[in-house]
Amino acid sequence: MGGKPSRIRRFAAVSASVTLAVLGTAVPEASAHTSRAAVSCTGSNTISFSPGLSLAAQRTRIGGSGAYSCLSTDPAVKWGRSSISGGGRNGCFFSDATTVERVTWNTGEKTKVVYHMGTVQQVAGQAVVLVVGRVVEGRFKGRTVASPGLQAALNPLECASKRGVEQIVGPSTLLIV
Repeated sequence: MGGKPSRIRRFAAVSASVTLAVLGTAVPEASAHTSRAAVSCTGSNTISFSPGLSLAAQRTRIGGSGAYSCLSTDPAVKWGRSSISGGGRNGCFFSDATTVERVTWNTGEKTKVVYHMGTVQQVAGQAVVLVVGRVVEGRFKGRTVASPGLQAALNPLECASKRGVEQIVGPSTLLIV
């Protein structure tokens, strides 16, 4: 049990570094205006697919949730919980979807993020995710969001089954720059 949090922290640190390198963006300096705060969150996501991911890509609906612990230049922001919805063409080896993540912060404020496309490498139901989106409503409106993660299918052999991979779970990062 003690090893799991440290792996997640290491993953989050690597994900944050990779994401910032991909974005080519430095985290902005702290500002007196809290709406300009940069936020770095680590946590986990559970994502469901209907129908399940199969060997051939097909139109799917996406739903899920996330829970994050956060560090921010605004000390009031400590954690967030999210709901995820969307859809697109997805399979165990391919993903092209638009998703919306609605985050509710511990402060009661809300953020709506739209991720139009991202890099989602599916390898037998194991997803290596780097999606970049934009806050379109609420707290941090107009800011760029990156959300890298490594979500794993509970049973990747389900890719070849009639039902497919219906759920992936794993660590994720939410970076608002």
